[in-house]
Amino acid sequence: MALSLTACGRLTVMPPPNGEPVVLTRADLVTTWTDADDGTLTLKKDGTFVADKICVAVSWYDSLAWSGTGTWRRGSGEKQTFVSVTFDAAHPVGFGTAAHPQEVEREPDPYAALKHGKVLKLWAAIGDPDNDYPNCVLTSPAN
Repeated sequence: MALSLTACGRLTVMPPPNGEPVVLTRADLVTTWTDADDGTLTLKKDGTFVADKICVAVSWYDSLAWSGTGTWRRGSGEKQTFVSVTFDAAHPVGFGTAAHPQEVEREPDPYAALKHGKVLKLWAAIGDPDNDYPNCVLTSPAN
């Protein structure tokens, strides 16, 4: 029986990071967010951003680190804020040819906001839910 369950894939998906959903203002979001690999996402007051090797989630791809500039927008439900970023340029991925690398869209999956103690987080699940990749988590400086 265990073998047949293994053949069907994982029994659970990667859980979200620790924290409770939170609604954040634009002012809360305007700061530099950092991921586990020291990638940074600086959200600016004017709705633009600068990213340096940040983790992003693209629904069909396992994990990516992107750098560049673009625009960001805040969306909120009753209990949680979501942050969408749109890069100015598409990003090449590791397949295609050297002369013609395949590029992915300029807008990765949105980040959802969490609060764990005093730490604010933006996070997105990376890749297929059946993989073992860690979630993409960005944190803000301590308040």
